[in-house]
Parts: sequence; structure tokens; C-alpha cells
Amino acid sequence: MSERVFMSHSESETRELGRKLGENIEAGLCVLLYGDLGAGKTVLVRGVGEALGISGVRSPSFTLINEYETASGLVIHADLYRLDDASSLGLEEYEDSVLFVEWPDRWRNPPVNDVLKVSISAVNESEREIVINAEGVKAERVLMKL
Repeated sequence: MSERVFMSHSESETRELGRKLGENIEAGLCVLLYGDLGAGKTVLVRGVGEALGISGVRSPSFTLINEYETASGLVIHADLYRLDDASSLGLEEYEDSVLFVEWPDRWRNPPVNDVLKVSISAVNESEREIVINAEGVKAERVLMKL
């Protein structure tokens, strides 16, 4: 397992980190996004979307899952905040896609391989500490490119 720590001083820097992630992301990778409300989880995913040619990435807080078609495959963005148990959503079925999951602590059996765990913490109003842990070969490869 590898870990890298990034500092973001603005929303645009968080989005830029997301763009870099999107430029290197691989199908079959699961990205678990941890952080308080307003920490920047969706901002990061929006940056990934920009790199993949997806416009209009929005929080799936009310829809639970947003699916985006890209030239390289399906990108899934799930938000489990409103659920006590997300096991009925069938997130496991997206194993060949790129899967972003906000509030993954509500998912009883998240994947343990090919996973990036992203923790975003507010340092102050505009600064964020972003810690990314990689588990599995694909995740390690992506993290090394950031």
C-alpha cells in the first residue's frame, strides 16, 4: 500500500488534482472518497470528468448514482450519504467501470483491491489536505503518476 499527501489551496487546485487523476485513471478502479460535507469530494470528481470529456458532473446526493459514458468506458459517481446500507445498490456490478464512491463507510463490503482511498480534510476555509492511499496494482500505478 502506498500513500501520497497533496495540499490544495483552492477549489481550482482540487479540481486540477482531479484532472490529473482523470488523465491516468484505469477501468476497474474504485475510488473511495472520504471527507466532511463540503470538503471537496465532488470537486475532485468534477476534475476527473473534465479530463475524460464529461461536462456537468454533479453531486449524486439525491439520485444516489450518476453514470457517465466516456470514450474509454463508463464512469460511475455514487453518493451514499443518505443511506444506512448501500448493499442493495449493486455497486459491485460496476467492476469493469471507474467507480467513485462518496461516503463509502455506508458500503458494507467495498472492494479491497484496485482501490484508491482519498481522504479530504479542511485545513481552513480554502485549504485542503488530500491523502491518497493505493491498494492493488492498478491503484499503485495511478497513484505513482500523480
